[in-house]
Amino acid sequence: MKKNRNLIKIAFLSSALVLVLALPSCKNGKAEDSEDSKEVATEHNDAKFDKANEDDAKFLVSAAEVNLEEIELGKLAQQNGSLAEVKKLGKMMQEDHIKAMKSLETLAASKQITIPTVLTNDGMDAVKKLKDKTGKDFDKDYCDRMVKGHKDTIDKFEKESTDAADADIRNWATGMIPTLRAHLDHSMTCQEKCSKM
Repeated sequence: MKKNRNLIKIAFLSSALVLVLALPSCKNGKAEDSEDSKEVATEHNDAKFDKANEDDAKFLVSAAEVNLEEIELGKLAQQNGSLAEVKKLGKMMQEDHIKAMKSLETLAASKQITIPTVLTNDGMDAVKKLKDKTGKDFDKDYCDRMVKGHKDTIDKFEKESTDAADADIRNWATGMIPTLRAHLDHSMTCQEKCSKM
């Protein structure tokens, strides 16, 4: 009986030690060792590819970052938005960017390109900035962010649709542009309604 108790104590202490060693050290609430998913993906790709393919990989990493951020912000818009149009825009963003992310994951895997699969540090910051806002404040900031973000993203996709070294990546970028333009149109409509509130 005493032997069993000692074995249980040893097992418990071993488990506790493994748990403590496995936890990252924290400083100011953030894990010191946590790496940004975008940086990790970029480092993997830089080690694998030449300059032309590296640029294509950077584009896919950036596209994944946008998709992951839009999915999370879309969820937030459905929770914190006050206008029905903002909630609807958030739902559309979430659904369309989930589809875009799935097709991007397939494309990246076929090219052996590593992309982020979790929200990047910039994405977390974007969510954090909007998380505590509600009502008109949320609606306005969300719509402003969607307009600016989609203008920037369309520019990047248009450039990649002609400049990418890889034909499949050029085609994917070209195929995404109509959806991104539709998102921009909806975002501008919502932005206009918010300005009248």
